[in-house]
Amino acid sequence: MAISFEKAFGIHPSAMTARTQRAEIIATNIANADTPGYKAKDIDFAAVLNQAKSHQSSSMTRTHEKHFNVNANSIQANAQFRNPLQPDTGDGNSVDVQVERNLYVQNSIEYQASLRFLTGKIQGLKKALSGQ
Repeated sequence: MAISFEKAFGIHPSAMTARTQRAEIIATNIANADTPGYKAKDIDFAAVLNQAKSHQSSSMTRTHEKHFNVNANSIQANAQFRNPLQPDTGDGNSVDVQVERNLYVQNSIEYQASLRFLTGKIQGLKKALSGQ
């Protein structure tokens, strides 16, 4: 009997990928906090997760190294400009560093929670395979 990792792990690997991409986008926002005209971006995590759920049952696999990796590009394509919470400072930059730092920490905590969940799943599978 084969183990289906897709069934065992569910949506959590896709969630971790989305969290990783979101961390990169937020880090880019923080890095460009002093860049004139830079607009803060973010992804709608719920929309990305719903998209991953719909693709989970009919997911495509890469059969050749020259094929496009659809999953990684789709998350970046969902990046949208964030509506600023502060008035324009005159240089056109919409990054609020405090907001970005808070979002980064929150995203990191949620990533760690997903990682702990997957670790528990893997430990459960290891116990099942060893007959404990």
